[in-house]
Amino acid sequence: MNVILKSPVKGNYKTVMAAFDRNLFEALKPPQGEMEIVEFTGSKKGDKVHMQFISPVKAEWISDIVEDGISEKQAWFKDVGVKLPWPLATWTHRHIVEKVDENNSVIIDDMTFTGTNPLLSLLLYPAIFLGFYPRKKVYREYFNNLNL
Repeated sequence: MNVILKSPVKGNYKTVMAAFDRNLFEALKPPQGEMEIVEFTGSKKGDKVHMQFISPVKAEWISDIVEDGISEKQAWFKDVGVKLPWPLATWTHRHIVEKVDENNSVIIDDMTFTGTNPLLSLLLYPAIFLGFYPRKKVYREYFNNLNL
């Protein structure tokens, strides 16, 4: 399954990508439930993200950053889940920042996943979509407040 969300933000695409740090990750934590960031080493190839969900369910999520890059039109990094909460079986998330012009960008969350069986994959789609949709507002407010 694949979920793609696009979020227009203010700021040059290279500057926006450089702001994908722990502060932004903290801002993106979902408001419902409790989550602890155990480890966040960055958004470059070789880095790691490790989260512990405490409530409403206890679960662990570890992703490795397996790729990053920059071109004339976009910057990106890709994380792949290595330890995922049930019912996720696979997870790949491409974080892309596309250049609109020198002062505006679009953040694209391109998430590909499977559940532990085909039915769970279908049921996960709305949960993933709704879980990540609030990022659009968080990104907009976060980058507008940075005055990039």
